[in-house]
Amino acid sequence: MISVDAMGGDNGPVAVVAGLADSARQNPGVSYILHGPDAELSRLVARQPALAGRCTIRHAAGVVAMTDKPSHVMRHGGGTSMWSAIDSVRAGEAAAAVSCGNTGALMALSMIRLRKLPGVNRPAIAALWPSRNPGGFNLILDVGADVRAEATDLTQFALMGASYARNGLGIARPRIGLLNVGTEDHKGRAELKQAHEMMPATAEAGDFDYVGFVEGSDLPSARVDVLVTDGFTGNVAIKTGEGTAKLISDFLREAFNVGILSRFAALLALGSLGRLKRRIDPRRQNGGVFLGLNGTVVKSHGSADATGVSAAIRLAITLARSGFQDRLAARVASAARARQDAAGDGETGGPSE
Repeated sequence: MISVDAMGGDNGPVAVVAGLADSARQNPGVSYILHGPDAELSRLVARQPALAGRCTIRHAAGVVAMTDKPSHVMRHGGGTSMWSAIDSVRAGEAAAAVSCGNTGALMALSMIRLRKLPGVNRPAIAALWPSRNPGGFNLILDVGADVRAEATDLTQFALMGASYARNGLGIARPRIGLLNVGTEDHKGRAELKQAHEMMPATAEAGDFDYVGFVEGSDLPSARVDVLVTDGFTGNVAIKTGEGTAKLISDFLREAFNVGILSRFAALLALGSLGRLKRRIDPRRQNGGVFLGLNGTVVKSHGSADATGVSAAIRLAITLARSGFQDRLAARVASAARARQDAAGDGETGGPSE
């Protein structure tokens, strides 16, 4: 069962229900809980044969607007579709929640309703980006849950990213890099250097390979599977990448419309251009996962159309089927115990000679 907030996002419930129907056609064994105004959603769902008998509507009259402050939503958001969608996960009705709504509000509500996993200081948002790796994607986190990140937060992000890569992408031993302004050990802020020193021990506990510092050019490279950074840097990186992908797509369209010969060339290259478009289309990799909470929450782009919503729901289904949440919790708990044991050994000292 997947819980879906129908009212978040710029395109409203029409796009969400259309994306939900597309997901239902691709995943015949999955059912859904759709949250929002009953009358409006019943009308939209009735137009989608793929949702017949597979979609339960949960009435919620309130809507979290993109302009709402997270603090206001935390105090007054009890009757909203976003709150209701998260509570379905909290109650155990759904394996994951999906929303296109206000990112800050969604993270705030997720934290107060689901709570953080024991041992997690700061949750993170993880997002996929097309890459040269065999699986076609790299993972980057944090991309906007919190603009700050201390050294211990970055090591926790690495643990959570490794778990996601294993269970969501099928990578048995992920390669993880720490995003920096250069690959040299002496570069970067103090917290990056400290995290760099802590990573080998974290990699041993988390069963991943630490490749060291990486740069922005490695976001689409085959050097790493997971890039770890703070939310400010990660959000800028991912949105710059999305903007560049759209720019390239627009430039290609303009180039193939210059004249008759260009249009003819476009016809000859139609198949290759279609494959390229699908590979770099941000809608098809839509969905950032909130990591470090007692439940799976997928944040879809606010501007997502039906294709983007369907991709976010598909990601939620993949993670739910993999048992990702339980495995992530076990990995974080194991790492926390290892840190406590190491701290205890440090306090008591070694055996006397």
